[in-house]
Amino acid sequence: MWKKKWNELLRSKKFLRAAVIVGIAAILLIMLTSWIDFGALQKTQSAEEYADALRIQLHDIVSQIDGVGEVQVFLTMDNSGENVYLNNSDTKTKSIEPTVRGVVIVCEGGDDPIVVSRVLGAVTRSLSVSSDKVYITKLDSQISAVAE
Repeated sequence: MWKKKWNELLRSKKFLRAAVIVGIAAILLIMLTSWIDFGALQKTQSAEEYADALRIQLHDIVSQIDGVGEVQVFLTMDNSGENVYLNNSDTKTKSIEPTVRGVVIVCEGGDDPIVVSRVLGAVTRSLSVSSDKVYITKLDSQISAVAE
């Protein structure tokens, strides 16, 4: 019974017309996606913008640690970031962000070993860098007064 109805459906002009329209629409959609670069639609961030955003986030985190006081953060980056073209993937490119080469933290509590330990832990864990890439020192109160 169902074979008969299925055969009738396949032979009907309406079904054939709908199948052709769906097929053409699918082909057009595939062609359209090959012409559009969806990677360009994503907001790209320059290496400087990335480093500045990272520095601001690190400043915000470190300044909330008990005993730190006024803080200044300096970051050096290892590369400027890059886009790598992928062969066997759904996406055409993969963005590799710059890596942190070193961090200098200058803060009022930089002479207190407990504060230094807390800051060092926060920096190394949040940036996934080793402790030998982080330098923490006391902020000179005379220089900070002049800067204000």
